[in-house]
Amino acid sequence: MAAEKSRILVVGGTGCLGRHVVAASARLGHPTLALVRDTAPSDPAKAALLKSFQDAGVTLLKGDLDDHGSLVSAVRLADVVISTVGVRQIPDQTKLVAAIEEAGNAYIDRPAGRCIVFPVRLSDHLFAVYVHAQRFLPSEFGLDADRSEAVEPTRSMLTATKAAIRRAVEAAGVPYTYVLAGYFFCYGLPGVGQVLAQAPPVDKAVVLGDGDARVVFVDEADIAAYTVLAAGDPRAENKTLHIRPPANTLSHNELLALWEGKTGRTLERGAVLKQIQEASIPMNLMLSIGHATHIKGEQSKLGVDPASGVDAGELFPDVKYTTVDDYLDRLL
Repeated sequence: MAAEKSRILVVGGTGCLGRHVVAASARLGHPTLALVRDTAPSDPAKAALLKSFQDAGVTLLKGDLDDHGSLVSAVRLADVVISTVGVRQIPDQTKLVAAIEEAGNAYIDRPAGRCIVFPVRLSDHLFAVYVHAQRFLPSEFGLDADRSEAVEPTRSMLTATKAAIRRAVEAAGVPYTYVLAGYFFCYGLPGVGQVLAQAPPVDKAVVLGDGDARVVFVDEADIAAYTVLAAGDPRAENKTLHIRPPANTLSHNELLALWEGKTGRTLERGAVLKQIQEASIPMNLMLSIGHATHIKGEQSKLGVDPASGVDAGELFPDVKYTTVDDYLDRLL
């Protein structure tokens, strides 16, 4: 008899990555819940997205990070909580951790194998049972918050803030998985690796550094699939999951050469002249992330520590991921 699938709650499910996580969770057979601010939005695109969720069997729950009661109610319906909130809401995930803690302060009648149970004796005949979510996956998906040496503003806006969320999760005693996924295709590949471009280069490509640092690129749908698979896998509990598809780990020079081979045009290479600290938001954030990835090569140079991390490709070798080569064909 097949094991019962864990119930997955996605917070931030309508965003760039979140919509893929919701879809992957439903596709992989998990009872899936999505926390949304408005279950009947006036925006046609968002309404269509929510309808696609419902058509896939997803349950929509109304709530947000500023409504503690809605968070607690939603968390109590789930075994696994996956957060995919955006940059501005990363600090607010402490509210989600608090909700997970509070949701655990009540008895829930379900098999102990589906949750972490802590019985506490109140008297000879009375026990209180505290239940935590089986797993929490905070919004990470980029640089390693604990090991990155990213410069400002990435340090304060992303890595330091994400590290603080990690400490809050660990202090609460909630089982976790931190997912690191490199550059999303939607950010890194429309400009063929150019950090500040959203269209392929025609005659000249802007390169950070010497272009030889190896960068990891991953399709959002593949990030979602690995994330959902890891969420219920005991091998990924209290570990950092590194998503590093071998075919998608290449330098900017290699990426540009691949594009040149497809187009038959040789590109002139140019450098970014603007200093990171002189640029305005969001350009300075994009440049500081690019400094960590394209110049320092953090995504590829920092290895997987077996004591604290696992490799997604090794855990789930059957996942057929989209390659950079495949994606570039779409741009032709």
